[in-house]
Amino acid sequence: MTYAVTDPTTGEIRETFATFTDDQIQDAVTTTEAGYRTWREVPVADRAAAVRRCAQIQRDRREEFAQIITAEMGKPLDQALGEVDLAADITEFYADNAEAITADRPFDILGEGSALVRRAPLGVLFGIMPWNFPSYQVARFAAPNLVLGNTIILKHAP
Repeated sequence: MTYAVTDPTTGEIRETFATFTDDQIQDAVTTTEAGYRTWREVPVADRAAAVRRCAQIQRDRREEFAQIITAEMGKPLDQALGEVDLAADITEFYADNAEAITADRPFDILGEGSALVRRAPLGVLFGIMPWNFPSYQVARFAAPNLVLGNTIILKHAP
């Protein structure tokens, strides 16, 4: 089986991709799990720097990414450019606020003792992203989870 990317303005097939087999999916999960065991140990500042680099790549290649969105989705170019810019802003926000986002949060309780909300990575997360805002949807899922120390597998919804 294959999946075709069709230009919505012409109906022309731009590219086809083979559907993953069960074994390929398992390999992706296994590889991502191995990456998680390393990534979760990377200091927050270093994870933030990597996520910040993603924002910079979005900014550096905004025209290219917007052209892809336009060609694959039919979104007007000015809207696609705006979406890429928004995705870069979101990605940069999580990088800039990584220390606060990942910090444990103590809170007052009634009585004796103490309580704490501990922020810790969960592992491999799987996200199925809606097709209508491809850069935005990926940024809002990927950036916070990567900063937190999770690894991700993404799939766009058909």
